[in-house]
Amino acid sequence: MKLFSKNNNFVKDAVPIILVVAIIVGFILTIVWLNKKSASSPESAEKIQLAQCLKEKGVKMYGAFWCSHCQAQKTMFGTAAWKELDYVECSPNNDRRAIAQECKDANISGYPTWVFPDSSRLQGEQELKLLSEKAGCNYSEK
Repeated sequence: MKLFSKNNNFVKDAVPIILVVAIIVGFILTIVWLNKKSASSPESAEKIQLAQCLKEKGVKMYGAFWCSHCQAQKTMFGTAAWKELDYVECSPNNDRRAIAQECKDANISGYPTWVFPDSSRLQGEQELKLLSEKAGCNYSEK
């Protein structure tokens, strides 16, 4: 019995570690599963089509890596659709103080700024439906 009592302490010490590892692994697997699920969802496909349409229509989004509203806009589109947009980074080389020449030339004063071919602008986070309507793209929110 002494052999088991020594191992009992080992088991008691190991259980919290095993539980923490199991929770972390479960969390990671859940995130991976959700990302795969969302990337192949019809909603994601519609957002990709919207992003492609915005680009084809000549719509540009000017933003900065440090801008929380730009990050929120990116989240609205999702990773796959975001890659399709015509996005201009106004703070090049991860330098908050630097302003890209293209942003200076376009007189960008705040982020995000959406610029349309008719030179009209929308500043701040925009709902995808509004962007689609302004650009003449088809998009229906689910």
